[in-house]
Amino acid sequence: MDAFRTSTDVLFILLGAIMILAMHAGFAFLELGTVRKKNQVNALVKILTDFAVSTLAYYFIGYSVAYGVSLLGPVQTLTAASGYGLVKFFFLVTFAAAIPAIISGGIAERAKFHPQTAATFLLVGLVYPFFEGMIWNNNYGLQDWLKASFGATFHDFAGSVVVHAVGGWIALAAVLHLGARRGRYSKEGRIAAHPPSSIPFLALGAWILIVGWFGFNVMSAQKIEGISGLVAMNSLMAMVGGTLVATFMGKNDPGFIHNGPLAGLVAVCAGSDIMHPLGALVVGGIAGGMFVYLFTVTQNKWKIDDVLGVWPLHGLCGAWGGIAAGIFGSEALGGMGGVSILSQLIGTALGVAIAFAGGWIVYGLLKKTVGIRLSDEEEFNGADLSIHQISASPERETNW
Repeated sequence: MDAFRTSTDVLFILLGAIMILAMHAGFAFLELGTVRKKNQVNALVKILTDFAVSTLAYYFIGYSVAYGVSLLGPVQTLTAASGYGLVKFFFLVTFAAAIPAIISGGIAERAKFHPQTAATFLLVGLVYPFFEGMIWNNNYGLQDWLKASFGATFHDFAGSVVVHAVGGWIALAAVLHLGARRGRYSKEGRIAAHPPSSIPFLALGAWILIVGWFGFNVMSAQKIEGISGLVAMNSLMAMVGGTLVATFMGKNDPGFIHNGPLAGLVAVCAGSDIMHPLGALVVGGIAGGMFVYLFTVTQNKWKIDDVLGVWPLHGLCGAWGGIAAGIFGSEALGGMGGVSILSQLIGTALGVAIAFAGGWIVYGLLKKTVGIRLSDEEEFNGADLSIHQISASPERETNW
């Protein structure tokens, strides 16, 4: 029975890893559908390459930083317990690789290719696992201190803060270092619209992410005995809340409608195992509204050229999710309890600070040493031709 249980756990977490791996296709198509046609190939290439670089960075450095576990030992040791430790690494590296996938959408259409892969290695090898280990492995005694001081640890079941807020705030630092796309904002204050190149591809990306998210959240239990239908139900309700509020506030705009469910799912990750389904509906709805409002404000008022709105979507909705777990996870609002709003506030603020500082340092160093932005001519021609020497539409080269 022990062998059967172990094998079942291996299969359970493996299926979760595969579902989250599929989410990276969602990131790719969401970006592909949002950017202009001259940057579609680059969107696809970045996500796949960044995943490969992330895997190496996490294997050799990041996993050890977060959990103190080395995967460089004898294979007999690595395959103990049916290789559960190996498949757990596979599962967790799909989380780690979400960091550059999130950043990719913010810096699209004007970032150099190889400096971004270097940033990916540093972020996934050092910055992300530093905070991940503090929260999910009790490194540096942070969780013990929070429990002793406020009665509960920082609760982030599936990564509203650890993954999404961290990725979103690093992306903000990268976007600020890069500056706006060429011609996006004029000196006279005019704003040039860069509409999505393909709503169907954008929608496809959103749907792939939505489906994979149930692996992201439910399989965060990591063992079959920890699986909970509550997590699935809360993910569903948050998705619905985000969709409907974004539809209403976005005035039927398909870009907002397809990002609304993602905002809801980002926000519910942290407390999906402790909230009441009605609480998850409210959390997701608030996140959907936040995304629509803050995307508009950042793009048009603050003139932050975050192409896919990853800072509002992941950075701010992720931070909301961390705080919301302390509110809607409480017994007073129908939750399971065992959370502290003060611990949630401190943990969320710490994640934001580490992410933004780490991102600012990494992209600042690369900017000063090798440069992180395409030249004006390269940006005008598009990243596809400038970096990859091919476009998504061959007829552009053959139609004279």
